[in-house]
This record gives sequence, C-alpha cells and structure tokens, in this order.
Amino acid sequence: MFFDQWEGILRVLVVGTLAYAALVVLLRLTGKRTLSKMNAFDFVVTVALGSTLATVLLSESVALAEGVAAFALLIGLQMVVAWGSARSRRFRHLVKAEPRLLLHRGAMLDQALLDERVAPEEVLAAIRASGQAEVADVTAVILETDGSFSVVAAPQESGRSALSNVRRE
Repeated sequence: MFFDQWEGILRVLVVGTLAYAALVVLLRLTGKRTLSKMNAFDFVVTVALGSTLATVLLSESVALAEGVAAFALLIGLQMVVAWGSARSRRFRHLVKAEPRLLLHRGAMLDQALLDERVAPEEVLAAIRASGQAEVADVTAVILETDGSFSVVAAPQESGRSALSNVRRE
C-alpha cells in the first residue's frame, strides 16, 4: 500500500523529468499565450496539460512518447484557436465570450447579474478589492472573458473608452 517497488519510483522520476522537460520546451517554442488565462479555451488547455502530465507520470500504460504527442496536440489546437481568433471576427465570436457590464454608474444591472450567475456581493467584493469604498464612485464593473472582474473608477476625459467592447443591456 505504501510502497511496491523501487522500479515504480524510478519510472516516475525518469519519465516525470523527461515529460516535464518536453512540456517546458513545447511551451517555450509556442510562446506566452499558450498558458494565458484569456478565455475558457486557454483555461481548458492549461488544465488538460496538467492532467496529461499527471497521467504520463502515474500511469504505466501511457508511454512518454504518447504523453509528449498529447502535449503537442493540445498546444497545437490551442494555437489554432488563438490564430483563428486573432484573424477572424466571426471565429472569435464563436469561441470567445464577451465582457459583460454588471454595474454602471453605481447601479447594479440585475438582468446581467442573473444572466452571468453573479451575486451582487461578488460585485461589491470586486469593488472593495479595487480599493473603492463607495459604489456611487464606480463607473463600471465588468465581468471579463476570463471570469475576472474589472472595476472602472473614473471616466476618462479623452481617448477611446475601455468600455467600447463591453456588452450592455
């Protein structure tokens, strides 16, 4: 139960080191975007890579070459989605969520909160985390595509608004 044999431990050490090295090389070759948290697809790839690494480490039925092929497949598919998203508006809308306005000029947008399954207390927590004390001083709270909240405290007098691509009611 606690120990079977040294061979199993040696396999985990050797295969783990090689799988980790292969994963690091693939991630360095593909750039920073592969492990970003920009959207749900990026998150899924990150979790899938971790799950694949764990499977390669602990399952004797999965060869190292199969694990590296799985890493390459996941990273390659993520790159295809990122490439398509950067080049096609239609594809981007198909695979990515839009940011959503949850609070505007101090007022909670109840329908947006319901649609996004966000409690008003979560919006208040985001406001506090941003250093704001008064809801009335907040121009907007946005649920971003990666699930995080952005709090906009004061409107900009000039330039392009950061709210230009945020879905409103």
